[in-house]
Order: sequence, then structure tokens, then C-alpha cells
Amino acid sequence: MINLVEKPLKVSEVNQYIKKTFARDLILSNIKVEGEISNFKHHYSGHMYFSLKDERGKLKCVMFKSDNRLVNFQLKDGLKVVITGYISIYEKEGDYQLYAKKIEESGVGDLFAAFEEMKQKLEKEGLFDPLNKKELPYMPKKIGVVTSSTGAAIRDIITVIKRRYPIADILIYPVLVQGIQAPREICQGLLYLDNRDDIDVIITGRGGGSIEELFAFNDESVARTIYAMEKPVVSAVGHETDFTIADFVADLRAPTPSAAAELVTPELDKLKENLDAKMAQLNRNYNYILNEHCVRLKYIRRSLDYYNPIDQIKEKAQELDNLFRNLTMMMDTKINKNRVLIDNLHNKINYLNPISALDRGYGLVLDKQGNMISSIEDVQAEENLNLIIKDGMLTIKVVKINKGEFYHE
Repeated sequence: MINLVEKPLKVSEVNQYIKKTFARDLILSNIKVEGEISNFKHHYSGHMYFSLKDERGKLKCVMFKSDNRLVNFQLKDGLKVVITGYISIYEKEGDYQLYAKKIEESGVGDLFAAFEEMKQKLEKEGLFDPLNKKELPYMPKKIGVVTSSTGAAIRDIITVIKRRYPIADILIYPVLVQGIQAPREICQGLLYLDNRDDIDVIITGRGGGSIEELFAFNDESVARTIYAMEKPVVSAVGHETDFTIADFVADLRAPTPSAAAELVTPELDKLKENLDAKMAQLNRNYNYILNEHCVRLKYIRRSLDYYNPIDQIKEKAQELDNLFRNLTMMMDTKINKNRVLIDNLHNKINYLNPISALDRGYGLVLDKQGNMISSIEDVQAEENLNLIIKDGMLTIKVVKINKGEFYHE
């Protein structure tokens, strides 16, 4: 016996011994345990992992795929159940846990019931109304964070912000994120950051956990403080499947602290790419507008040249010269035409002028009163008449009157 005590055991040997001890225990090898499900995970392998808890303790549980096929209701956090199974040790980790063989529904857990009651109360008051949600700033200069200074959440937030948007400043207000003092400290941190003029957006949250571990963010005072904030608040409590009252009342809910850091910051490299693209587009638009205005300027210049008053005067003067020249030509043409007409008329007049006939050997017979005799009816025998010929006038006496046509032989 002394040799057994003095001989050191390997860790695996200790775990094997404890496992055998549990297996030999009549109570632990076939036990029923009542409690509330917490931190439930249904693994892709089909196995279920969760904790069973009451107001004073917590017990790790696992239910393998071959056993949970018989469960005819949905397991979830806050559900009160009675589990039949056995207690054994997981040798690799040295953790003892309840291996569930059968699960029966017992009711809703107290914490989950309190959560649902608070949720319904605040929802009726309008604290979750989307119309009251504030928009996040696109490019925050300083980001406030209310969380534990030692947890993984703050490290994830800082890492993501510095990677995506390193020009932003971060102000951390360290608080407890679980326990009886946590809600009061969280409210103090939120109010402090909200009253600062240099804070643009606030992140509050913690890493994932069971419903009791996250319950500080289900506190009514925390919810009402977030609702009354002037600055936008992003809630980053737990993992993707965990929801708290703070998630519903915040302006935006992030599934994880890392996701919250991504939601409140743009990616600087993409901003630069977008800025370069916008600048290129601006240059294209500028060149297009410049070319368009150059074309328009040339058109206006041509229009000014066309409507130049000096050119207009010169052009009108040229038009006047042309009109005067055309008028002169038209007048000359008209004069020449009329001169020809006058000459023709003059020739006709001269031709018909009886005086002109004297040059051709004709004569004019006039009575004593100077009237022209054109018919034998106008004279009488023995009447004296005057005969005008080319170079003078003869007084003649009518000897005989012969009527009839006159024939020249």
C-alpha cells in the first residue's frame, strides 16, 4: 500500500481510475437530473453539447447522435428538462459530465422566463421600434467601447479596427460584463462615452456564454440606458445564436465583437480604391465637360464673328454697293431700252409726219383757212387752194373735179 502511494501516477491513469470509480457507483451510473439547459450547441456531427444548471450550480452534458434521435422536441437555452443518464469523465480533458440517454421536457427555466417577460415588456413600450434606430457614422473618428478590458472581445475589436480602419481612435471604458455589479458599470460606461463630444459611435458587449453569463445585458437598466443614448450604439454580445435585450434595443446588433468592429468601420483600402475610382470618374467627367465647353466656345466665337457689328456694317455696305450697282445697271438698261423705244417712235413719227412726206416729193393741199384737204368732197371747182411742197407753197385753182379712184400711171 505504501508503494502504491509513493509511486506517481500518470494523468491518464488518474482519469481512468476516476472513470472506473464513477462506473461502479450505483447512483452515478444511472441517474436522473433536473435543471435548465444553457449554452446549447447542436454539433454538425449530430452530437449535442450543453450545460444543465440551477440557481447554485452547473453540470456539463453531452448527448450523442445515436441517443438524441429519440428526442421529439427542440432543445434550446432556458428549457427546463429532466435527463436520465450517467456521470462519467472525459479522459482527454479530465472533465466529468453527464452523458444523457433520455431527455424529458419539464418546463421553461426561470432565467429564460425572466428574459421573455422583460423582452415583451420593453417591446410593448416601443424600445425595439426600428423607427428609433440611429444610423451609424460612415467614417467615425473615435470609437468608444464598453466591455471587459481582459476578455477576448476587446482584443478582437481592437484587432479588426486597426486592420480595417487604422486612422480611427479607440477609447475603452473597462467594465465587468457579468455578475451583480456588471449592469451598473455598463450603464456608467455608456453614459460617460455618450456625454463626450469626441465619440462618434459606441460598441458594448462581451464574448459568448450561457444565458446566466450574458444576463447583465438583459438587465432593464442597461436596456433603458441604451435607448436613451444620443450616440448610436452597437450591441455585440455573445456568438451568432445568442440574443440579449441589449441586442434588441441597440441601434444595430452584431453577432460577435469582431463583427461589431467591422460594422462601425469602413475598410480603408476599399475607401482608397473607391476614392481612386471616383477621382478617375471625376477626371473623365471634367475632360468631357471641358471638351464640350471648348466646342461650345468655338461655336459662340463663330457666332460672335457672324454677328460682329463691324462685319455687319461692312457686309451691309457691300450690299448697298451691290444694290447701287444693280440699280445703276437697271437704270442704264431701262434708259437704253427707252432710248431705243423713243428712237423707234421718233422714226415712226417722222415717217408719218406729213412734212416729212414733202422731202419724198409729196405735197399738202390746204384750203384758204389752212385746213388740210383729204377728199374731193372738201373742194369745189374754181376754188383757190394752197399747195405746200418741199421748198415752198403754190396757190392753185381747181379747174376740174374727177371722182373715182386715183391710179398712178
